[in-house]
Amino acid sequence: MLMKWAQPLLRQKLKRRAKAEALYGQFVEERLGHYAHASPGEWVWVHAVSLGETRTAGILLKGLREQCPGMKLLLTHGTATGREEGQKLLQPGDVQVWQPWDSQDAVTRFFKAFQPRLGLILETEVWPNWVRCAQQFKVPLVLVNARMSDKSMRQALRWPSLMKPAYAGLHAVLAQTQGDATRLEVLGANVKCITGNLKFDATPDAAQVATGQAWRSRIAMPVIMLASSREGEERLWLAAWQSFVKVNPGVQIQWLLVPRHPQRVHEVVQLIEQAGFLVSRRSSWGEEEVASPPCHAAGSTIFMGDSLGEMALYYSLADVALLGGSYEPLGGQNLIEAAACGCPVVMGPHTFNFAEASEAALAEGAAFRAANMAMALARAMELVQNSELLETHAAKALSFAQQHGGATQRTADAVREWWVKDSTVH
Repeated sequence: MLMKWAQPLLRQKLKRRAKAEALYGQFVEERLGHYAHASPGEWVWVHAVSLGETRTAGILLKGLREQCPGMKLLLTHGTATGREEGQKLLQPGDVQVWQPWDSQDAVTRFFKAFQPRLGLILETEVWPNWVRCAQQFKVPLVLVNARMSDKSMRQALRWPSLMKPAYAGLHAVLAQTQGDATRLEVLGANVKCITGNLKFDATPDAAQVATGQAWRSRIAMPVIMLASSREGEERLWLAAWQSFVKVNPGVQIQWLLVPRHPQRVHEVVQLIEQAGFLVSRRSSWGEEEVASPPCHAAGSTIFMGDSLGEMALYYSLADVALLGGSYEPLGGQNLIEAAACGCPVVMGPHTFNFAEASEAALAEGAAFRAANMAMALARAMELVQNSELLETHAAKALSFAQQHGGATQRTADAVREWWVKDSTVH
């Protein structure tokens, strides 16, 4: 009932967000379970809430389409960046809509409209009404590539009467790691197996890697990247860099900043310009491989990654990356893509969203840990000023990314069992 009464607030929120990202203002009725073009069918429903999950869904879908020929995809999202990225994954006959708002009425309408054959939720998005309706409509609902941090588990346990039945009501869970599996089982989930992390099976875009490496070869100074930065971290970086320069005048570093959320680029640019730096945006560099980022006086210009879907290019351009989301208590961002591009990372203290991957990267020399931004910057400087050390850890990063693959095959094999079993019923 509470979710139903909150729907006007949802509409207001979407209207505000649409001012920055127009897609939030489109197809709003889908969030309430009303669809212009819906038909019951043999849908495999895949939910990828945002950009990161949608990219992971792309990895999974390659395996699923091989294991389940003829699969019809129903793809849902919660954010504009997720939906935009998801459009790249669609094939003829597939359908993409917003996720239903977790009210009984909206979710019931969703299940009646599409009658999915199987539901696959990426990583973390467990909603009580989704689980309840999946059981009512006899749709196996599976949490895949599932992760659960200590923090998220504690938050869920604050509402045990609501969240424990939700996790227990899932048909099955395919966990990334043993730690994730243990925490999910505390919440009552039926963990079928540990599959590993699908992100390890991602192959960096070869053209982007080549372009990034070509650009890197034309820049005389080291390139350090602040990757997927979140609110407050750019200020931490700026303060740390200004302090470093005071103690080390004349240091030559080319900085590359890539905010996690593209709608924040403007405010980050303003922050940097107010500090006296010039900013050169990726969107102004051109698209041709022969083009090159503009080079100004050493350290006077900050490169700004303001494009979507080009992280492989940015990591290939950088020598070292400071991992965004880990310098404020936000849980960190995915470091696997950096490793796959041979770019070692320096993490802050907050990596609870990717705890096992972070610790494994640390143990295998693909990453370093720093207590704060200033110490992270000092560690990055140590790496780029020692070419032999940098080369060693770049190789360790590549090795780390390559040795942990196979999750796609394991996940697709498990999903195929349900898909085949369900086909005998239909």
